[in-house]
Amino acid sequence: MKHFAHHGFEDFVIALGYRGNQVKRYFADYSITHGSITVDFRSREVRPLAAEAQEVNWVVDLVDTGDRTGSGGRMSRLAPFLPNETFMMTYCDGVSDVDLGALLAFHRAHGRLATLTAVQPRGRYGRLGLSGDSVIDFSEKPQSEAEWINGGFFVLEPGVLDYIENDESDWAGDVLPRLAEAGQLMAYRHDSFWQCMDTVHERSLLQRLWSEGTAPWKTWAQ
Repeated sequence: MKHFAHHGFEDFVIALGYRGNQVKRYFADYSITHGSITVDFRSREVRPLAAEAQEVNWVVDLVDTGDRTGSGGRMSRLAPFLPNETFMMTYCDGVSDVDLGALLAFHRAHGRLATLTAVQPRGRYGRLGLSGDSVIDFSEKPQSEAEWINGGFFVLEPGVLDYIENDESDWAGDVLPRLAEAGQLMAYRHDSFWQCMDTVHERSLLQRLWSEGTAPWKTWAQ
């Protein structure tokens, strides 16, 4: 969300499912747990300290979309809370230094309903360079220079919601193929940093980069 805010996008709608109440609690308590506060016993109020600049200036809608709803179905349930104009969507399980302004400009230039960000992931287990049976080098390079995958950063028009059939619809498995078949899906090629966090190994990798101060996705000042 700080990545999006860095590029000027500060209105968010979050689709809640499993453990949604924990996400609500996090945001409800954010101003108390992040920064100084005033406890006013006279009015029985707890509020951010007026003299301290607030870290974020966002509006966040937290929408219950069901514990078992498909990822496409969740998008459909968000429809009443989405603007009737171009919007962005992300899975939230990957980090990247993708230029969201350039992504949006690419989307608006082609005029289709949907744009996904295509990325080239590093090999999950690294690449061995072999000479006979001897290992001559080891590197974490893209699995294939020609291989592109869906990186999970989208720009969408409201019309994409018409391609979602029901609550069970899967965004990647059902909706994106329909958009592609209709000629309404374009790919923005991002050849810089992108990394998902699906495994303990990937979490450790990203945590190490963050701790060392070398996280490429940290594009914001604070």
